[in-house]
Amino acid sequence: MKRKILIVTGGGDCPGLNAVIRAICKRAWQEAGVEVYGSIEAYNGIMNEPMKIIELTPENISGIHVKGGTILKTTNKGGPFNWPVRTNDGWKTVDLSDELIKKLSYYGFDCVISIGGDGSQKISQKLYEKGVNIIGIPKTIDNDLSCTDFTFGFQTAVEIATDAVDKLVTTAASHNRVMVLETMGRDAGWIALSAGIAGGAEVILIPEIPYDVEKVAKRLNERIDSGKGFAIIVIAEGAKSISTGKYYVKNRNDLGYKNQLLSAVGGELAHTLSDIVNADFRTTILGHLQRGGTPIAYDRILSAQFGIKAVELFLENKFGQMVSYKHPELVSVPIAEAIKEYNVIKPDSYLLKTARGLGICLGD
Repeated sequence: MKRKILIVTGGGDCPGLNAVIRAICKRAWQEAGVEVYGSIEAYNGIMNEPMKIIELTPENISGIHVKGGTILKTTNKGGPFNWPVRTNDGWKTVDLSDELIKKLSYYGFDCVISIGGDGSQKISQKLYEKGVNIIGIPKTIDNDLSCTDFTFGFQTAVEIATDAVDKLVTTAASHNRVMVLETMGRDAGWIALSAGIAGGAEVILIPEIPYDVEKVAKRLNERIDSGKGFAIIVIAEGAKSISTGKYYVKNRNDLGYKNQLLSAVGGELAHTLSDIVNADFRTTILGHLQRGGTPIAYDRILSAQFGIKAVELFLENKFGQMVSYKHPELVSVPIAEAIKEYNVIKPDSYLLKTARGLGICLGD
């Protein structure tokens, strides 16, 4: 009797997604009668009419582990519990999860493997509570899912951000400028803190520690007065100043998109500092460069481990679980536990202690 797995890649794209897809297929095909399918653009593939579901074969997964993005496409809008429909009064969203579950049953899918971050795994948990056999794999460059040491894609994003810091150092030194690098991360500062430490930044500002712009200015002025005319500031897109306590956001009206679009915190910081620091400022927003391109070896290996572990959970009928890396083991945790608490940098974090030990200014 055939058993069928459906893979869903939801949320933002992320280096390592294709490596997970490939690993799931390679492990599943070692079991007699197991077939693997992919839903195009997360749950859109199975929800749309006509459906967009593809069978994954050795031909269409060959060599994809080195490629960025996802061959199954992805979306961070809508979802089965928030599906956009047109009415006489315009667009609105409705809950079509029951229809999704009927389709999964009708087409004989024995398990859904959902590869995604916090938002995607919240959907996974709700579907599991409604009876869907589902397994989660933690995917996000932000590293903001709890119950796992790392999410795949994070280390590649840090590598890209660190490379940007390294490049900015040379031009900053040449022109005696203060370079402000804005990274992704939303409410978690893992990328900014890691890249800032690796790149030797003078100042690192993260969402977990509201910053005092006067203290940042004091550090920069001390550096300039000491004869070093340049500096690097790494700031996470979700960082907030003590004075405002607010994000810098752009308004957007995309139907089904719930997240605020964080933007321009680096530029705002540079503008404010330029009035109180005698230096020339330039800002770089790294943006989607952090999510694209070839995954580094670490993330390819972690992705492969996650994919294989997910299939093992499927074979053991252990649903409602998320694959987790707890050094040095690959384990699983209930999805409900993984989404219970947002994984932010805590005050006693070893990374924070490292930054402080290096004398890096954190704005507090």
